[in-house]
Amino acid sequence: MVYYQNQILNFMRYRINLSVCLSTVLHSMQYFLTGSSGLTTFPEFVAVGMVDGVQIDYYDSNTQRVVLKQDWMELVTIEDPDYLERNTGKAQGAQQTFKANIGIAKLRFNQTGGAHMFQFMCGCEWDDEDDTNDGHYQFGYDGEDFIALDLKTMTWVAPVRQAVPTKRKWDQDRAGLQYIKNYQTKECDYWLKKYLVYGKSTLQRTERPRVSLLQRSPSSPVVCHATGFYPDRVVVFWRRDGQELHEQVDPGEVLPNHDGTFQVSVDLNLTAVPQEDWGRYECVVQLKGIEDISTPLDPALIRTNWGKTGVGGDGVVLLSVFSVYLSIYWLWTLSQLISETFHTAAPPRSSTVDVVCLQRQLLEEVKMLRRTQEQLLQVEREKLLVEREKLRLAQAKFD
Repeated sequence: MVYYQNQILNFMRYRINLSVCLSTVLHSMQYFLTGSSGLTTFPEFVAVGMVDGVQIDYYDSNTQRVVLKQDWMELVTIEDPDYLERNTGKAQGAQQTFKANIGIAKLRFNQTGGAHMFQFMCGCEWDDEDDTNDGHYQFGYDGEDFIALDLKTMTWVAPVRQAVPTKRKWDQDRAGLQYIKNYQTKECDYWLKKYLVYGKSTLQRTERPRVSLLQRSPSSPVVCHATGFYPDRVVVFWRRDGQELHEQVDPGEVLPNHDGTFQVSVDLNLTAVPQEDWGRYECVVQLKGIEDISTPLDPALIRTNWGKTGVGGDGVVLLSVFSVYLSIYWLWTLSQLISETFHTAAPPRSSTVDVVCLQRQLLEEVKMLRRTQEQLLQVEREKLLVEREKLRLAQAKFD
């Protein structure tokens, strides 16, 4: 889902307006539901709950049960003994609905086979300083927006013609709209605040980032890499003469670490920067609750790939610190996802497995399969044209 991909993994990290986040505290709760067909290595249905970017529960069609992913979630079940049974029932119902939805979508898009995914995302955000809240409620099909609810007008928006029949039907369902409105304005906000209380020590902690400057070669950009911070609402930028740079800069997305913290990198292109001007540049990391961390663009502070640096002579040891770090993270995530999917071992409840990342990868797989199908069809069309031309020439010769 386009909005889903841009607003989330840019996954699940809730890409909130970071300039606002430093002056306010914005909390979020979201649920991601994914139904699939034609994929043998992924459950037909998966549901994931997130609070402030932390996974709180998980359900899939293989186990048919909701599993808590945080130890502090036990407090919820103590107060509400029916919590797991009730939410398992909801997930099982959604599983059947999604299976039907994929069938309907395939008919609407005139599809017969292949791999397809139907997704749903709903959630709410709450600003604990001014007590305002907002939310979203939307569906996607094969990585594209399908239909979404405008919560201000309480009408459905259909960005593709295949969703128009659904819009007409759902716009007339006043009871359904009222249910969604009640969930978005009351129930979602209620549960978000409850989870924040139970998970306060985890969800409302602050961990200071570690900042490094990295460079692969003398001609490559200098990377300002911040890691080990929590929460994920961080601002990292390059500054020249005290002014934030918007050109020459390539910002990266916030990614999860295996220990529940986060990392992010921002590249600075030095092509048009003479080395005598390096002293005018600095990388700044801002995280609510701590003082700004400023790292000057000093050659002695840069960890490089081509020799020893001024920081303890790291040299070869630090050649690939960034790429190795990312490789370890992705290997760890893959192992956790394999465990999650096939249930060969129970993952720890504090796991922050990025299920949505896998979903995005599967979406890419779906898109790739569709492109391959289109290419094969094009080849078949070209073969048919060749055969028709041969037949025409043969008939002309016979005549």
